[in-house]
Amino acid sequence: MPDRRDTAQQRAIREACQNASRPLSIDEIFGLAKSEVPSLGQRTVYRIVRRMEEDGLLVPVAVSGQPDRYELAEIAASHHHHFHCTVCDRMFDVDGCVGKLAGLLPKGFTLEDHELTLRGRCESCAD
Repeated sequence: MPDRRDTAQQRAIREACQNASRPLSIDEIFGLAKSEVPSLGQRTVYRIVRRMEEDGLLVPVAVSGQPDRYELAEIAASHHHHFHCTVCDRMFDVDGCVGKLAGLLPKGFTLEDHELTLRGRCESCAD
């Protein structure tokens, strides 16, 4: 990994991702980090997130038809899935796995990996 200065902007972005406990959009990262570093610009967030992804610190979480969300690589390393709220557009981590997916495959196929995103309304939006 290249030697990089640890700036206030980088720390604020890293802390936003650590404290959120869920995948964040660029806009969410920007809002949380800007509260710590008011001079932070959105282009800087894009640049730092891209660099953190290249350095293996952040992992993109795909959302169908939308920009990726991002979570810490250490969280992504543990097998888990995601829930996407269709009302507030936030993503949440889901512990556990449905398992036994290999039984759904056509004969002769081999399962190597899977990703699962559940969609619906989060607790706040369900009311």
